[in-house]
Amino acid sequence: MIRICKIDDTSSRVRIPSPKGLQIHAHILKSGLQAIPLLSHHLINFYSKTQLPHYAQKVFDESPHRSSTTWSSVISSFAQNELPLYALDFFRRMLLHGVRPDDHIFPSATKSCAILARFDIGQSLHCFAVKTAYDNDVFVGSSIVDMYAKCGEIAYARKVFDGMPERNVVSWSGMIYGYTQLGEDEEALRLFKQVLVEDDVGVNDFTLSSVLRVCSGSTLFELGKQIHGLCFKTSFDSSCFVGSSLISLYCKCGAVEGAYQVFEEVRVRNLGLWNAMLIGCAQHAHTNKTFELFKQMGSVGMKPNFITFLSVLYACSHAGLVERGKYYFELMKDYGIEPGWQHYATLVDLLGRAGKLQEAVQVVREMPMEPTESVWGALLTGCRIHGNTELASYVADRVFELGPVSPGVHVLLSNAYAAAGRWEEAARARKTLRDQGMKKETGLSWVEEGNRMHTFAAGDRSHAKTAEIYNKLEELGEEMEKAGYVADTSFVLKEVDGDEKNQTIRYHSERLAIAFGLVTFPKERPIRVMKNLRVCGDCHTAIKFISKCTGRVIILRDNNRFHRFEDGKCTCGDYW
Repeated sequence: MIRICKIDDTSSRVRIPSPKGLQIHAHILKSGLQAIPLLSHHLINFYSKTQLPHYAQKVFDESPHRSSTTWSSVISSFAQNELPLYALDFFRRMLLHGVRPDDHIFPSATKSCAILARFDIGQSLHCFAVKTAYDNDVFVGSSIVDMYAKCGEIAYARKVFDGMPERNVVSWSGMIYGYTQLGEDEEALRLFKQVLVEDDVGVNDFTLSSVLRVCSGSTLFELGKQIHGLCFKTSFDSSCFVGSSLISLYCKCGAVEGAYQVFEEVRVRNLGLWNAMLIGCAQHAHTNKTFELFKQMGSVGMKPNFITFLSVLYACSHAGLVERGKYYFELMKDYGIEPGWQHYATLVDLLGRAGKLQEAVQVVREMPMEPTESVWGALLTGCRIHGNTELASYVADRVFELGPVSPGVHVLLSNAYAAAGRWEEAARARKTLRDQGMKKETGLSWVEEGNRMHTFAAGDRSHAKTAEIYNKLEELGEEMEKAGYVADTSFVLKEVDGDEKNQTIRYHSERLAIAFGLVTFPKERPIRVMKNLRVCGDCHTAIKFISKCTGRVIILRDNNRFHRFEDGKCTCGDYW
């Protein structure tokens, strides 16, 4: 027997039914035709498709004769309207009434398990499908693959997928999505290529959205543009899901103009699409555009959610707009949204970056939940920027009380001490990092050339174009010094002599990547560099001089935001 939890009515929606649909329903009742199972089936489908699953349930409850089709309709109604607990509860009731599930009912039940991430119930359904010989049905098998993939059980999904006698777009999409969620991007792309070349099943918006997510996560810009072309050819570019993924692709690859174009071309926009554009604007320092979009959302009746406000707060934080950030933080409550730790972390980051450290501390103390590592990390960042090592020490004590934390937090503490010249404390923080068996993340920068990704570490000399790269940096160094550049060696956080500090900072990974772009790409092409850590202050200054001396547009994404350098200026306004 499949055990189901009690249902919860909190996700029900209040909607007004279609007047014409109600009139037809009334006519059926007056004519005494409600006893016909087929009409009940169509009425349930009508209410389901108009997102009124509880009206569908009422029709079901009033049906004197319930066929397997009637049961299938009501279970599907709940599954399609994101009421998975209801769907599984009615599936259980159906079994108790002696009705056997079929190729329409199994997919609705497995879909509900996927929504709930209930791998255990999904396994029971899979066993049931095997016992009733429905596992070889393409629709049932595909739904099982999709369920396992969305529950993160990719090995189970692959076993079912490989054993299917026939596959459809759902099974292929489920596998691609599953690998994408687990970060196995190469396998996701391999399957995508395979479905295009080998299987005549086509792709859908879900498939394309998953693959675009791989491209944006790995910043595979050229491949992403090719897939955008495929979206256009298949008319899926107008889908909200695909549109959101395309916006994320262009934003994460530093081509925000492309994201704006996609946004304008999608006529029917859901909240996910709006949020994707808001996040992109905030990361690219298009602060006024962020506020404009937020206002525009209200004018079209789109209600903001948790992520919407996080995006707007992020924009305020990286523009130093303290009062405006406070306003949006308080505005959340007007929409019935309680701030989460992510919003508090962003507010603390806003205050800390602006130098209002004591106010940030007060926010942390008054939080309705325990401060997380991210909250303390935001406060540590403020301490580092403004050199407040005393407060950093206090924060460190609180961080250590949390137990094991990420290496990045330990490095923040060490850097705060080192920037103030307190080398012993910095060394002690690093020792704690080593004693706990953790390592600082290696700083890497990468740049895409065709279908290849070129990755660089600081001082890297393994690249085939190493000689050209270092010659270009030497050449640039002379030009930059003539233009007024002076290296700020305070960003080399270790005790070495002046010459060694200059050499260390000159060959940071982002500079090597930019030099590669300069010797490889045509002059009209922007140089897009991605970096996994925050760009240091001296490199930020140096890249401004490089853009001025070379006349090139350089777009750098670090782990916080995008920097667009052009003619010696950066879009962040030196506030990041």
